Amino acid sequence: MKLMTQLEFYQAKLAYEIDAADVKAALEAGEKLILIDTRATAAFERESIPGALSLPHRSMNAETTAALPRDALLVPFCDGIGCNGSTNGAIKLLQLGFRVKELQGGLDWWKRDGFATVGSHATAGTSIQCAC
Repeated sequence: MKLMTQLEFYQAKLAYEIDAADVKAALEAGEKLILIDTRATAAFERESIPGALSLPHRSMNAETTAALPRDALLVPFCDGIGCNGSTNGAIKLLQLGFRVKELQGGLDWWKRDGFATVGSHATAGTSIQCAC
């Protein structure tokens, strides 16, 4: 069995994950990218990323994802570190044949990068940007 090199590891990581700044840039460039909030609907209604769709990972199946475009990059997210809803969502979406990249740090890192949210507990965005 061939072990993965460190370079291959980092390249693979970028093939599977995306950060908030890259999501924002892709959306602004008009790339076909759809944010999928994998948390419960009540959490989505409290606060989420603008333009995101609410699709809790526990209810993902062929029927609930039928209207999603097959040619878009789907970016599942959840609260962030300590929550695995986005990973569960990514697995289900991949099993259903979609192209997927998981949002690193979820909603938490979105806000830390200074991006606004929507919902009943929305924030205007206070930047703690890493400047990368």
